[in-house]
Amino acid sequence: MASPQTLSESDRRLVAGWAADCAERVLELFEAEAPGDDRPRRLIERARAYARGELDTAGEIRRRFAGGVGAGEVETQAAAAAARAAGQAAAVAHMGAHALGAAAYAVRAVALARPDRPDLVDEEVAWQLGHMTPEVRAALAKLPPVGEDRSGPLGPGMLSSGELGEIVRRLQAGIVSGA
Repeated sequence: MASPQTLSESDRRLVAGWAADCAERVLELFEAEAPGDDRPRRLIERARAYARGELDTAGEIRRRFAGGVGAGEVETQAAAAAARAAGQAAAVAHMGAHALGAAAYAVRAVALARPDRPDLVDEEVAWQLGHMTPEVRAALAKLPPVGEDRSGPLGPGMLSSGELGEIVRRLQAGIVSGA
């Protein structure tokens, strides 16, 4: 039985483009630190190609860990969070809940890059919610609340605890309320 965090293939294709948009907004944080490393950009391009139907789901599931950036490969936590946002966007082909992971890591990257500007976190969450099409919002509304389903990225682990968990909760509340 598939996890409710998977979403249908058509829903995953819908949310992959939104996840790529979220990750791309913070890509400069990574590229400023590692200008010669295009791996996160390629991950975002893969997510967009998947969203357009240009890439096969099974192939992308097999490749979901290919091309990632290890946290120890960059100096700042903001750059690492930006790279993780790109990796989560590429992983949407595997499981739709990774779209919320891409968004949460993008918000975390903003928070880490500008700890003196907590208002930017609110602005980023508002942008992400405002940038959803009704179809993306409907697809993401099918996901279980963070922490309630154990079999996926929204289950026990990084996306359900700490700052990332709070960000995902804010996003899910905004999806439900139509904010």
